[in-house]
Amino acid sequence: MALDSDIVHALAVTTQGESVSARSAAASPSADGPSAGRPPRAREPERSGLADLVSALVDLRDLGKETRFALPLPSAERATAVAAAMVGQLDDYLLPRLDRLDAPLLVVVGGSTGAGKSTLVNSLVRTPVSPSGVLRPTTRAPVLVCHPTDMSWFAKANVLPSLTRTSGASSDARTLQVVSAQALSPGLALLDAPDIDSVVDANRQLASQLLAAADLWLFVTTAARYADAVPWGMLRTARNRGTAIALVLDRVPGGGAADEIGPHLTGMLQEQDLGGVPLFILPEARLDSQGLLSEAQVAPLRDWFGKLARSAEARAAVVRQTVGGAVDALTMDVGVLASAAEDQVTAAKSLDDAVRGSYRAAASSVEQGIHDGALLRGEVLARWQELVGTGDIMRALQARVGRARDRVVAAVTGRPAPGERFQEAIGSGLAILLKGAATDAAERAGAAWKAHPAGTALLTAAPNLTRPSDDLDERIARLIRDWQRSVLDLVRSEAGDKRVLARASAYAVNATGLLVMVSVFAATAFIPTGLEIVVAGGTTVTAQKVLEAIFGDQAVRSLAARARQDLLERVTALFDEEAGRYRSALAGAGIDDDYAGRLRAASTAVQLARADVRLEPQK
Repeated sequence: MALDSDIVHALAVTTQGESVSARSAAASPSADGPSAGRPPRAREPERSGLADLVSALVDLRDLGKETRFALPLPSAERATAVAAAMVGQLDDYLLPRLDRLDAPLLVVVGGSTGAGKSTLVNSLVRTPVSPSGVLRPTTRAPVLVCHPTDMSWFAKANVLPSLTRTSGASSDARTLQVVSAQALSPGLALLDAPDIDSVVDANRQLASQLLAAADLWLFVTTAARYADAVPWGMLRTARNRGTAIALVLDRVPGGGAADEIGPHLTGMLQEQDLGGVPLFILPEARLDSQGLLSEAQVAPLRDWFGKLARSAEARAAVVRQTVGGAVDALTMDVGVLASAAEDQVTAAKSLDDAVRGSYRAAASSVEQGIHDGALLRGEVLARWQELVGTGDIMRALQARVGRARDRVVAAVTGRPAPGERFQEAIGSGLAILLKGAATDAAERAGAAWKAHPAGTALLTAAPNLTRPSDDLDERIARLIRDWQRSVLDLVRSEAGDKRVLARASAYAVNATGLLVMVSVFAATAFIPTGLEIVVAGGTTVTAQKVLEAIFGDQAVRSLAARARQDLLERVTALFDEEAGRYRSALAGAGIDDDYAGRLRAASTAVQLARADVRLEPQK
């Protein structure tokens, strides 16, 4: 039985919350057929408001197609599904429907497994157009039945353009069988959809796609399963999207069961804010030889559909309610997508901060190692003592004759000069310090990424990130050579002043550079500190005095500070290159910092355009 026969009131006023007040009425729909491609951006002047809405929806659709959440965050999976559903509904329903608001009404018949959907469709058109039976799932490919005069609209890829049209039965879920039935009233079509709770994933997904393309959802459930969770979840989705809904309670046993079940189901509908949904109750009955219900059983529902099909006002109310609700629901979809996009940016920043922090710590450890004099031990100390204890450093500071003598000795003995051995020792110690810090930084950054779901996925694709780059040793060696040359350049530059040059002309720049290098790694002063170096202190003081005599006390301090700063800047650049491997992996994921903002701007444009088009049903 139909609990509400006033079609316009029952369908147009289904509770969906407050609708946006229209500021101007929509003009009469165009008689032209829809474009198979991109909806037109411009229309005749009387449809300019609708054209603006279509344009804004197309822009939002294009943005939705760009959706790609590279980092596997909890919000990404849901948002990806929401984006696909949003784009699908825009392509399958909203854009085609807005192109032809007066096109025939599409009623999608959905429900649970074995609810009798196909039997109901067949019975309404009085011929078995959709297969029915006990095998599950029965409906594998959707079947659309319409009046012969409406075939031209549905046989073309207007609504549901992704489904290939066929005229015969098919088992391919990506096809849409379109058949005509004279018994069905013009202006209204029925689409038999797969089960919403099918055991086949593809069937469930197709059912959701078809329901999103409906002007009206006809939900079919049974007396035994009307309280199942899945149908109610779909009904809530329809309610939230403002879709027009009607409900069929099938296979209600006799003996007063209808009097018991009917009020209970009505109460459940009211609890879900669906109290205005038309409800039809079909008693349990034997099917005829064609597997159809009797005409008397389906007459109330058939008459109700007939009145709906014949009333342009009622059809328009259904279309405008569903379209308006679908457009308004896009705001919620965009919110999900924008929030997920912001999660991507936040996660990327967190991963980037972890890398920056790891390599900043590495640079700090090197700076500490330079300042605390730790390098002036071991091999470096031995070479320094060799220089100072034998007086070689002072000889190296003498006139060019001394330098020439050292070169002759080195050539005869085949051994490098003491200054060269000391310089090599400093370079070796510094290389060990830099390599250790870079290794620690790579491991710390890797550990931080492994603790993050997004970082784990990136490391799986680039496992080498957790260790230093293969050419790091070579780059460290080059850094040290370049820095040591720069120290000599500093000495030459400082000696460039004429008065200083006059005093320094008798001294070797290289030896002076060695003393400056020592000062770089001293803790608080030019002279190395600690018990290990005390033995060299006297001669070192002499060397410092020589430098002060050449450059002056303040200039000596300035040379050491500048050389130290130069070294630290080179180390920072080296570690930035190492951290860049992580940043490249992150950048390669393709995270768009502006995507959330562009989505929200597109949604705002849609809502502004929607406010200028009267889509809510008239009261």
